[in-house]
Amino acid sequence: MLNKPLDGAVAVRFFMPSAALAPYVSTYYLTEINLAPEDAVEDWLHPEWANLRFATGGEWSAGLGDAPREPMSGAILTGPTSQAAHFRLGGGTRVWGIGLLPLGWLRLIGVPASGFTDRTVAVANEPCCARFQDLPAAVLTGAPSPAEEAARIDDYLLALLARTAPGEDEPRIRAAHSALIDEEVTSVSALAERLGISSRSLERLSLKAFGFSPKLLLRRQRFLRSLAQFMLDPSLTWIKTLDFQYVDQAHFVRDFRRFMAMSPRRFGSIDHPIMRAAAQARTAAAGAAVQALHQP
Repeated sequence: MLNKPLDGAVAVRFFMPSAALAPYVSTYYLTEINLAPEDAVEDWLHPEWANLRFATGGEWSAGLGDAPREPMSGAILTGPTSQAAHFRLGGGTRVWGIGLLPLGWLRLIGVPASGFTDRTVAVANEPCCARFQDLPAAVLTGAPSPAEEAARIDDYLLALLARTAPGEDEPRIRAAHSALIDEEVTSVSALAERLGISSRSLERLSLKAFGFSPKLLLRRQRFLRSLAQFMLDPSLTWIKTLDFQYVDQAHFVRDFRRFMAMSPRRFGSIDHPIMRAAAQARTAAAGAAVQALHQP
């Protein structure tokens, strides 16, 4: 891990998808590590929706939760997560990511999200990902150009979208996603009432499109609203970032340990060069510091 100033060493850029893809894709994002090959940067990524990623250049390794970091290569898919990811990027690495919203998961991946929660898989090894195997080669052609590469990602996904049909559950999934973003929806019963469905039907829909139970999703949203404030302004104390749904700081600490596998104190003591840059760049481009708070 690098023990010298990181000024200018980490660059994170976000690009918005075209209007036709906006219900399915949150953003395209590029992380570049401008360091010597022998140097590297580490960070911890909060829970989020699914993402496709591929990289060129130096070392790239990652692990979810308490799992050890493993080398990443080729294109990978990470399903919806409820655990932090510890990752390391070596000097010269360029990583492209595509944020898949719940509707995008069902439209472009096409299998229940519950089978991929808290998992990272190689695109080449999963039949449901076969349509993405040519994506890196289609994007990474010629000299690196972030804007042109983002446009090629968009073109690739538009072509995929044209070959798939929207599912019958899309309106209800979009409504459920909007309700999850609404901080006034504080319980599973309130979420079911908002959608006009039974709790049992909500559970099935949630596992299919979002990966987790409604109860865990609401808990994750509450936690991420608090974490996002800290990532944007590290001068804040944790008590000042707490979402109004937390009854006290101990309640928040329990959630923090559940989702980040560490205490808030430890997290706050660690430098976050990539995730802090990403939170600021994402807010400027998309209006939300983290993907799970992205408006559907």
